[in-house]
Amino acid sequence: MASFSAVESLRALVSGPQVHRNLPVSQLVETALLRGEGRLAANGALVAYTGARTGRSPKDKFTVDDDATHSTVDWGRVNQPFAADRFEALLERVTLHMRERDLFIEDLYAGADPAYRLPIRVIAEYAWHALFVKQLFIRPEPGELAGHSPEFTVIAAPDFEAVPDRDGTRTETFILADFTRKIVLIGGTKYAGEMKKSIFGVMNFLLPQRPVDDVVLPMHCSANVGMNGDSALFFGLSGTGKTTLSADPARRLIGDDEHGWSNGGVFNFEGGCYAKCVDLSEEKEPQIYHAIRFGSVLENVVLDPATSQPNYSDISLTENTRAAYPVNYIENALIPGVGGHPRNVLFLAADAFGVLPPIARLTADQAMYHFLSGYTAKLAGTEAGLGSEPVPEFSACFGSPFLPLAPHVYAELLGQRLKQHQAACWLVNTGWSGGAFGTGKRMSLKHTRALVNAALDGRLDRVKFVTEPAFGLSIPVRCPDVPAEILNPRNVWKEKAAYDRQAADLAARFEKNFRQFDVPDAVRAAGPGRK
Repeated sequence: MASFSAVESLRALVSGPQVHRNLPVSQLVETALLRGEGRLAANGALVAYTGARTGRSPKDKFTVDDDATHSTVDWGRVNQPFAADRFEALLERVTLHMRERDLFIEDLYAGADPAYRLPIRVIAEYAWHALFVKQLFIRPEPGELAGHSPEFTVIAAPDFEAVPDRDGTRTETFILADFTRKIVLIGGTKYAGEMKKSIFGVMNFLLPQRPVDDVVLPMHCSANVGMNGDSALFFGLSGTGKTTLSADPARRLIGDDEHGWSNGGVFNFEGGCYAKCVDLSEEKEPQIYHAIRFGSVLENVVLDPATSQPNYSDISLTENTRAAYPVNYIENALIPGVGGHPRNVLFLAADAFGVLPPIARLTADQAMYHFLSGYTAKLAGTEAGLGSEPVPEFSACFGSPFLPLAPHVYAELLGQRLKQHQAACWLVNTGWSGGAFGTGKRMSLKHTRALVNAALDGRLDRVKFVTEPAFGLSIPVRCPDVPAEILNPRNVWKEKAAYDRQAADLAARFEKNFRQFDVPDAVRAAGPGRK
């Protein structure tokens, strides 16, 4: 039960004369422009800039430690505790700050399946933030708004900066989740992705704790469905290709980032997409390119001063340039975003070492090993504090920054779903080939698409597979429209001994990281170098 003062604070905040509720897209765009919050690009998108914070701030994210969370949250580096009384005090200060400003309220849903959807409310200080969440979450039908009662509220106050000594935060920036008051409090950052990811964390907390016969697996993945109804999931962290690979003209898009897997199938948590824009082109990613139009939001994208055309190759502000748009801006999107049980599950890794194969078929034990490992490379800009070089990263379940519960909770649910529905599992390297970052080349998107398509339509089921020795992975010897020599990564390294050293180094990193997990011997033995 929320405290009296917290409830009263919210009531006061949403009932003032300067509150603008559920404004239409056109009015939000107009208001943002009039307030100087952004400018229009030549393609009609609203362009906004987030200042110093151009990515998430994971070290500034906290969860209130109370009866609702104390024995369930996996406390540690990712889930940092915050005292309930300090949250209450900070909420009061933020409320006073917000009451002096025009506010923009959006009533929305998280969860395309009505059986599991979460009514949410976002109270934003910026009109462009309200536009962002309106396009990213699920928009109620007009008739639903009267009965909309939010179960969770996000308060976004970018112009309020905390005082760490007074407020108990690490810096002036804070992202605080309170599961008793059912409030997410965000301040000191203009980066809109914090609002999106905070609700993802809420869903990751609530859905696995549903009754055992109705439990839902929340997943950091994209999803699409073929014309014959076959669903596919694409797991991966930012920059690994979830959005790009799921936006396929030959398949219908369910969603690009966050989904649940229930007893009935998969469903999108969101009603929009949040795509990386670096080097975006009409030729390589036509669906995403054409989705960026009036009603979309571009974050930190540089515009040509003369023409206002977006320059997607200019990363002078950040490599983490972004576009937010409603999923229906993708021509063949599936509305509502609900599909059947997946036949294929793909783990995407942007391998900075350049030693993982372009695609590998995983056994059930290997699937559990690589899901818990969650290997990729963090790319510059996706988080505050990263330098210009990619950083090798193991992120449990391909989403540890967003998981309030212990990784084994999500892994066990995935294992049950894979076994129950006999889904095939694949590991796909969308990173580097022929050398590590700086010497090798990024995998060709054309070749990656061809490999993924061959896995999804069953053509890889008809070719021979061999086991490569470095990681014990089963790899195809050929694939239509893909040069055979790249299928074994060692083949495309000029210095074979250098490949062997690099592969051994990465295998050792896998093994060291995996020591933290208590798993059956068969799963541990499925790791690199174990035969």
